[in-house]
Amino acid sequence: MAEQLKHMFSPDFVNSLGSEIKKQHKLFDSKKFVFDVLEKDWKNKELKDRMHHVTRMMHKHIPEKFEKQVEILNGAAPKFRGFTGTVFPNFVEHFGTDHVPVSMETLKYYTQFSTSEFAVRPFLKKNPELISYFYKWSDDKNHHVRRLASEGCRPLLPWAMKLEYFVDHPELIIPILEKLKNDKEDYVYRSVANNLNDISKNHPELVLKLGQVWAGKSETTDWVIKHALRTLLKRGNPKALKIFGFSENKKLEILTADLEKKSLKIGQSTRLKFEIKNTGKEDKIRIEYKVHYLKKNGSYTQKVFQLSEKKIKSKEVLIFDKKIDFKDLSTRKHYAGDHYIELVINGIPKTKIKLDLK
Repeated sequence: MAEQLKHMFSPDFVNSLGSEIKKQHKLFDSKKFVFDVLEKDWKNKELKDRMHHVTRMMHKHIPEKFEKQVEILNGAAPKFRGFTGTVFPNFVEHFGTDHVPVSMETLKYYTQFSTSEFAVRPFLKKNPELISYFYKWSDDKNHHVRRLASEGCRPLLPWAMKLEYFVDHPELIIPILEKLKNDKEDYVYRSVANNLNDISKNHPELVLKLGQVWAGKSETTDWVIKHALRTLLKRGNPKALKIFGFSENKKLEILTADLEKKSLKIGQSTRLKFEIKNTGKEDKIRIEYKVHYLKKNGSYTQKVFQLSEKKIKSKEVLIFDKKIDFKDLSTRKHYAGDHYIELVINGIPKTKIKLDLK
């Protein structure tokens, strides 16, 4: 993915960027700008290096005070939507730290064309009191700005710096999420769910209490809570499971459970086959399987995969047949040795099957 994004910062993009800045500032030497950006080492630069290099050249070739620089760039920014537009927030992140009010308003503006979720974090990390801007943004009429109010203050945003202060003080974020939990745009309320999921990793009880209050209020809040609690649900947290009607059912029986192949080579697949019978009253069940992957050092790492959520009638038998791959991925490398596949129902481990991977 990074390789694909890298090529979006192409010579065509650089030429287009130079032309648009030239329209805003007649003294801007677009030809020299393009020449300096596409220097001899350009092809070897990776994604972030290309972005930062473009940003530095923008700063170099607009020799004005910061306020004047962003005034010029503001006219060009709407022409660059999506990922390439991140050069504008990146500019503010690197050169606007001593101009906080202007920088915060400018990041609010740029996020409407690309995203400022990464660029805003160094400001918030340095001065947590800037969360007051996020409170204001959560009421903005533009849904991109409202999303920034949530996404920008996520304590554990992937591929971004960790906001330690807000990891320790999530209560400062909650009022923002309260205002956005029923947002009409899924782009916004999905961010609320992800923010709460971040918080749940260090403050599970706080998110569980919110879940109990929000559950049943609307379809949107039900969706938000379900995704906010996804980490706790995968961990089999009883309180999280109870919010959605999953409880320990001692009347559920595993009639059969086995793997089609228990010995295979890396790159091959097997099938998990099992049957469940409910000998009690009608119930709601959440079915998952957990793979215990052998690591290079001999220890194990676990990953939970959800199979189904459904109601099971009294005396009903459910049959499942699931393919499980052991192909190497960019995010996971497999190692030869014993692996285990564990069946989990309503957060409770039921049976564990050994697999020999060669």
